[in-house]
Amino acid sequence: MIPVESWLAFAAASAVLLVIPGPTILTVISYSVTHGRRAAIPLVTAVALGDSTALAFSLLGLGSVLAASSMAFTLVKAAGGAYLVYLGVKMIRTGLAKATAGSAATPVGVSRRRLFLNTYGVTATNPKGIIFYMAFLPQFVDTAAPAAAQMLILAVTFVTLAIVNAALYTAFAGYAAQLLATGNARRIFHISGGSLLSAAGLWTALARRSI
Repeated sequence: MIPVESWLAFAAASAVLLVIPGPTILTVISYSVTHGRRAAIPLVTAVALGDSTALAFSLLGLGSVLAASSMAFTLVKAAGGAYLVYLGVKMIRTGLAKATAGSAATPVGVSRRRLFLNTYGVTATNPKGIIFYMAFLPQFVDTAAPAAAQMLILAVTFVTLAIVNAALYTAFAGYAAQLLATGNARRIFHISGGSLLSAAGLWTALARRSI
């Protein structure tokens, strides 16, 4: 079982990361602004299933590594920490760069089925997302305890938070689109999120050296 403090840390980090606008969120905002409340259910459902699919691919990969050896799993965790630092620095650089509108293209005349399929495709097939999950989840897994149950709990937590995040963005899509169009909010999101990611990666690297 995951210690409460570790679970809370994972939930807090996940919440921050989900808030940062990415391809999925920009798609959700774009469709919500264009189609209004009719898009809410297919969009939120697509995000939930898309993240679940990406997490399933990631967990299958992590399970294979864990089955190979605990040392290999520890190396994956260390590599994941380095990857988090890389993502954090890249995110900070994006935040410091000149802001652009960077919004998704506005769709026209799309059915609910197409809303779902398009958003699911963006969420589930993003290779960067799958790699990120493989780097992120192991940081909160205790190798001294059974890992399968821990990873399942973390995955369910992440997907639940993703659903809440997508639902909130859908509900306040008009305001979010106006806010993100200025670039200032996105700059703050990227710098703050990048700093947290870098700190998490450094913490992981230092922890590995102390063992």
